[in-house]
Amino acid sequence: MAVRVLLVDDQEAYRAGMRASLSVAPEIEVVGEAASGREALLAARALRPAVVLMDLRMPDGDGVEATRNIIRELPGCRVIVLTTFDEDELVFAALRAGAGAYLLKGTDSASLIRVIHGAPALSSPITGKLLAEFRRLSAITPPPTPLPTSLSGRELEVLKLLANGASNKEIADALDVATGTVKNHVTRVLEKLGVSDRTQAALRARDLGIVR
Repeated sequence: MAVRVLLVDDQEAYRAGMRASLSVAPEIEVVGEAASGREALLAARALRPAVVLMDLRMPDGDGVEATRNIIRELPGCRVIVLTTFDEDELVFAALRAGAGAYLLKGTDSASLIRVIHGAPALSSPITGKLLAEFRRLSAITPPPTPLPTSLSGRELEVLKLLANGASNKEIADALDVATGTVKNHVTRVLEKLGVSDRTQAALRARDLGIVR
């Protein structure tokens, strides 16, 4: 089944280019477009996309507000920020609002498509900002809780691959299991880690030292 994608950006030319790029991607269907935060929420309500590609600075409701509202009303929807802005305030605001990934415009199409299909992602400059923030917070907050002992050996394997950016299909190929089996493992891993999406699971895995 194709991943239903909503494009949100106030630049019509950029939306057209993105639609053209994604039109050739396997199992991706662009179901609609929006040019503002308000339009994004209305379109998400009507179209029920699986993924929203979200710009941040737009008229009539910015992308952070739209992300927060969409996640609240459609908790199964994944918002991927795709913007030119990498200021600390915007990065952290978007992630706090529930964005599952944060990419800068200029990210190559292959990487974007992998993220749309579920791979966790943060553009390199964003990763650096988050690591710096985690180091700052580690000096004033208690150490993270230990890895849940309820994670099975296979679930730990799935978590390691997920945290290194592997898609469900790539995990299935690596472990020689069905994609549906991987989806079930991922769901259980998220539940046991107490997180809501793959990006948060990947960050938790790095924070716990499971991957570097």
